[in-house]
Amino acid sequence: MSDSLGRMLVDHRQPPVTPGQVQAASGLLKAYRFLAFLTGVVLLSGCIALILKYATNLHMEPGTGYVWIAHGWCYFIYVIVTAMLGFRLRWPLPRYALVMLAGTIPTMSFVAEHFVNKAVHTAVTDAQAVPVRD
Repeated sequence: MSDSLGRMLVDHRQPPVTPGQVQAASGLLKAYRFLAFLTGVVLLSGCIALILKYATNLHMEPGTGYVWIAHGWCYFIYVIVTAMLGFRLRWPLPRYALVMLAGTIPTMSFVAEHFVNKAVHTAVTDAQAVPVRD
């Protein structure tokens, strides 16, 4: 029993989903993809602004503050949409954590978005080949 629990806690793969589950989550998947891109762009622009600010001694306030406030709100909405998508697609807990944390590392949200989208579509084709018990 504990071995099964241990594997469940470290398994981060997308479980098989039915086409109906993906269809029901398609709006959330689109929102997730948009927010992953938006969060990544705002985070990257904030990092570039900080580098320019400290490397060139440019006075960039309050502009950099606005960028970080925008990132905070984008990330907050990104986390909510990610949680809703993960619940709908039956993600394991480590997958929730990894995808949510991707919004805090510059350019990682782009990578996470690619892998989430690919995993969902792969899980649908796998689920069509093998019946899934609900």
